[in-house]
Amino acid sequence: MKALFKEFKEFISKGNAMMMAVGIIIGGAFTSIITSIVDDIIGPIIGLLCGGMDFSALSVGIGDARIMFGNFIQAVINFLITAVVLFLIIKAFNTMKEKAEKLAKKQKEEEAEAEPSEEILLLREIRDSLKK
Repeated sequence: MKALFKEFKEFISKGNAMMMAVGIIIGGAFTSIITSIVDDIIGPIIGLLCGGMDFSALSVGIGDARIMFGNFIQAVINFLITAVVLFLIIKAFNTMKEKAEKLAKKQKEEEAEAEPSEEILLLREIRDSLKK
């Protein structure tokens, strides 16, 4: 029990729990953005292209029970649309991130070229001390 408490204390003190909580909160907020994009923008466009098909009304009756397989089909379609939108957003984010990293690397290289290396500075120092 003591070992478990110690491990929990290390977990909390490292900040993992706080990072996880922030991730969950950001994920929840991001979910509402993706849901809005799918429901309010992409969904109506696909509805226009498909003639306003809504699969949620499809069902089959077995005795007194109704199997609403249309809801499942609609949920799968919504999932696929959400996955595509999320993929495109992440792809755009990664592309921007790569460009920013390349730009930062290029700026570092330009700064490195502008400043002489440590070896050159050392050689200059030796040269100057030899002149004296």
